[in-house]
Amino acid sequence: MKQRVERLKKLFTAKGLDGVLITKAENRRYITGFTGSAGVGIITEDRNILVTDFRYLEQAAEQAPDFEIVDGTMDIVVKVQEVVNELKIKKLGFESQGMTFFDYQQYINQIGDIAELVPLDGLVEELRLIKDEEEIEMIKKAAEIADAAFEHIQSFIKPGVTEVEVALELEYFMKKMGSQKNAFDFIIASGPRSSLPHGVASDRVIQSGEFLKMDFGAVYNGYHSDITRTVVVGEPNEKMIEIYNIVKEAQQSVLDQIKAGMTTKEADAIARNIIAEAGYGSNFGHGLGHGIGLEIHEGPRVSFKEEVILKENMVITVEPGIYIPQWGGVRIEDDVVITKDGCRVLTSATKELIKL
Repeated sequence: MKQRVERLKKLFTAKGLDGVLITKAENRRYITGFTGSAGVGIITEDRNILVTDFRYLEQAAEQAPDFEIVDGTMDIVVKVQEVVNELKIKKLGFESQGMTFFDYQQYINQIGDIAELVPLDGLVEELRLIKDEEEIEMIKKAAEIADAAFEHIQSFIKPGVTEVEVALELEYFMKKMGSQKNAFDFIIASGPRSSLPHGVASDRVIQSGEFLKMDFGAVYNGYHSDITRTVVVGEPNEKMIEIYNIVKEAQQSVLDQIKAGMTTKEADAIARNIIAEAGYGSNFGHGLGHGIGLEIHEGPRVSFKEEVILKENMVITVEPGIYIPQWGGVRIEDDVVITKDGCRVLTSATKELIKL
């Protein structure tokens, strides 16, 4: 945590700020180590302060040993005002993307007369783009849980089972394996519904002779995994095999070529060009992937709309797909760590076309 705090201090002092107010839960956890649901961090050049309430005082002291713990039980915003006064902060950065307008008004009303609130977009998120080894290990463990869940669910899926039942079985199994919670609302879409990129589980009964697309993930020590596998219930027809193999080729081509120094747009184009050349360019409408970590969707965005340079130890998803309305769709997704010369794939579940 000390290194993260020092890197943050360099960023905000370079902007001429006296300190920053950390309110977004994921950023608070990243900078302080504190996992409670209430509290704010106030960081200046020479002081690290964490304000929380009575419920979390003992927990905060254990989890954030590098921070002074301040009791804000009566009113956290008022306590922030007292700290700002005491430290003579005149320019305080705040996370404009992670604060509601209501909360902003409270801070303005309380400290607006003594300090200027300066909006910051993505300051801590900039630090979070590059994962350290501990973070990568947490994502890897979350990925291992998801891999095991995919292996398990194959014996559960059969005609007559509903999408919701598949989602519940995945959740139950992963929690037994150590997942804290679902990484997101699982996308379990069968038959014609598999053409919905974000078709969350419904009461639809799974039938023979159709695709079942499953996008799910675990959370381990706050870090997320995100995996998609598409299987066939029964026997696939020629078109199903064709579509699956196109997506598989596109995804594998990215894994073979992606590396540090490449832009996100260039990575996206590897898969997009293969799918377009096969005649399905209009059926791949979303980006190639996204960053994962303390949030299921975080930077960088890997898309035809973005040109962020990929760097070593960024962790992203690679998830091309083809979606044909009223027919069905295929997506294959893995979590990867960007390396100097390529990538390291964290998810290991098979990508061969499975027939159940």
